[in-house]
Amino acid sequence: MENLSPINVDAYIATFPPGTQRALQEVRAAIKETAPEAEELISYAMPAYKLHKHQLVYFAAFKNHIGFYALPSGNEEFKKELSQYKTGKGSIQFPLNQPMPSGLIKKIVKFRMQENLEKLSAKKK
Repeated sequence: MENLSPINVDAYIATFPPGTQRALQEVRAAIKETAPEAEELISYAMPAYKLHKHQLVYFAAFKNHIGFYALPSGNEEFKKELSQYKTGKGSIQFPLNQPMPSGLIKKIVKFRMQENLEKLSAKKK
């Protein structure tokens, strides 16, 4: 069976129309600017970032939105700021017909980085 998962984030982004590619690049840039030391990879066939051996965030493109996955804790922490977006337990939908909320994405990534650092510290104790 053929592996349909892209080999890297550039290959993933290249599969989408230009407008979607721009939105994906904005999300990617916000993550990389906030967590430059995070490992960028493909996991579950979508772009993912890992820091201190723990998943940080994921994102993916859909027909009408960018899905952003900050795990349930990220959604819970930013419940008020996320109220204008459709959310699930650990997912957020950023509509493609609106600007990507880079500032909010950076805040969520910082929060998740802190959570990963706390996990790392707890393991060392």
